[in-house]
Amino acid sequence: MDRTEEFEAERPRLVGIASRVLGDPSEAQDVVQQAWLRLHGTDTEIDNLPAWLTTVTTRLCLDRLRSRTPVPVDDLDPGETVGDPADEVALADTVGLALNVVLERLSPRERVAFVLHDSFGFEFPTIASVLDTTPAAARKLASRARAKVAQPAADDRLADWEVVDAFMAAAKNGEFDRLLRMLAPDATVSADDAAVLAGTPERIEGRDEVATFFNGSAQAALPVFVGERPGTAWFHLGEAKVVFDFTVADGLVRAITFRAAPDVLARVVRRDGGRSRG
Repeated sequence: MDRTEEFEAERPRLVGIASRVLGDPSEAQDVVQQAWLRLHGTDTEIDNLPAWLTTVTTRLCLDRLRSRTPVPVDDLDPGETVGDPADEVALADTVGLALNVVLERLSPRERVAFVLHDSFGFEFPTIASVLDTTPAAARKLASRARAKVAQPAADDRLADWEVVDAFMAAAKNGEFDRLLRMLAPDATVSADDAAVLAGTPERIEGRDEVATFFNGSAQAALPVFVGERPGTAWFHLGEAKVVFDFTVADGLVRAITFRAAPDVLARVVRRDGGRSRG
């Protein structure tokens, strides 16, 4: 079997790892293609091709994560490099979209350590090799990540706040793929009569349609409470005009209801400390 055939045999496993680490299947495909280009461009003799591909793919993912997120100072603890990655690993199912939201809490190295160990069963010496650190440091990174991932279960309302705010940030920044990942497949947008009169759509159905509507929009929206629920509202001259009332379950946006009825607007409280005039 030549290198091309070996690579194609490994491709599904590599895409699975990259998808889990990055939380984006299309970006994972791009990373794996980069790994292929590196393999194609090297004349180095490779004793263990699956292990080499695992290391290259994971480090490319790490580079992508670092480009998204500043690396905390206490995450920079390189030590001695040990071993080569194992050449066999069970391919786990694609990560749930809800977990992707939680993974945003993690630093790049925490995320890699957590995913490789908890999702794919890599041993810590292997993870240390990929991260260019020690097994003890790799274990610490995974443990710290596990604690952060478990945190939302103790406070579901906090998780909802994070989902709402992450969704709106993706909308304002025009991050279409991220919007898709945060929406349930059957997500809907609806509106009360007052919101329709204010110009909002009456009904939008489906993940793609909802993501398309919000992509690059809602620049004037601010974080608010709708009763006790986290939401956002469109403001004009300091006054809330339309509330975006979110329904969040299992880390996904299931529904968004535009509300502009006077009794709803009267209960709007900004979460950033400002006040709505109304």
